[in-house]
Amino acid sequence: MKTLVLKNNFQMNMTMLPNSFVDHYMANANGEFVKVYLFLLRHVEDAASSLSISMIADYLNNTENDVLRAFRYWESVGLLRLGHGPDGGITAVEFLRDEEENTCGDTTDFSGCASGYPQDSIPTQTPVAPVTEFRSEAVSAPVESSFQTPVSNAVPLDTFRAQKEIKSLLFITEQYLGKTLTHTDVDTITYFYDTLHMSADLIEYLIESCVENGHKSMHYIQKVAISWVENGVETISQAKEQAAAYSRNCYTVLNAFGIKNRGPASSELEYINKWADTYGFSTDIIQEACRRTISAIHQPSFEYADSILTKWYECNIHHLTDINALDHEFQKERSLHRSPVTKPKNVTRNLNNFERRSYDMDSLEEQLLKSN
Repeated sequence: MKTLVLKNNFQMNMTMLPNSFVDHYMANANGEFVKVYLFLLRHVEDAASSLSISMIADYLNNTENDVLRAFRYWESVGLLRLGHGPDGGITAVEFLRDEEENTCGDTTDFSGCASGYPQDSIPTQTPVAPVTEFRSEAVSAPVESSFQTPVSNAVPLDTFRAQKEIKSLLFITEQYLGKTLTHTDVDTITYFYDTLHMSADLIEYLIESCVENGHKSMHYIQKVAISWVENGVETISQAKEQAAAYSRNCYTVLNAFGIKNRGPASSELEYINKWADTYGFSTDIIQEACRRTISAIHQPSFEYADSILTKWYECNIHHLTDINALDHEFQKERSLHRSPVTKPKNVTRNLNNFERRSYDMDSLEEQLLKSN
């Protein structure tokens, strides 16, 4: 029985299915044909994979004729190209893009095809069993092009060590995120490794720390990675130090303001970084400003606290004792400019706002007697 040996230049620990297959081919194909296509697509990524028609049939619980019919069907729709040996048996299978035209024709010599493998990837000696060459253009080409495109800022990984580390990182990322990585996710991890020049250990710690803090969004992870690079973080120890400082500063401010069960917003984080990094204040000074904010306006306000800390920064405050001295000078200056308070005179207020009448009681009595 002929043995099929699957080969691929770029190995990844995943099976990537083109969207065009789902959109245009899967619905019209027999379910058994789809199983054969997916099975081949899975094994084309494994350089050590060796298959035969009978092995495929046994694994999928099909007959060999079913497998051959599936091969011929996918060839008829333009997703596979079959190569035949002198005895008419299938000796080569090539994956094609759905929009690609078969410019090489129906031939068994894949070494002369423009889209085939290089000469050194094709056996030159007569093999014991006919060799099948698989070329997964539908899988590997999109990934390779995304590595080279300037949009994703990713470049090809042409060293064995780089490919091995990337493969391991992709597997670890899938375990942490609990999902199959998308094309964008793969490009992002490669961007960390190749463009940002982050080590594999640092990328693994990056993903681990983000997931532990409840952030599984690749967009969030990328923002953290860029922030680390901008701050010169190159090792795990440096990343842990920065993470500890971030947590300490944020916890101090949020706790002083009485904010629970949430992290700082982006605008709030800008204030915290400004106080800690730009002004260089310690946590006790920042905490004192937050306490005075609550005492003054009875609600958390980063803007009010920023006005206090900005004034202290302009006055070269570095310690809590400097704040006490500044408060003492302020109270002293205030007492000197305070004017004496004059007490207002007590004015008797007349509640009757009309002129009172005056009566001569003796005259009124005399008039009363005369009337009688």
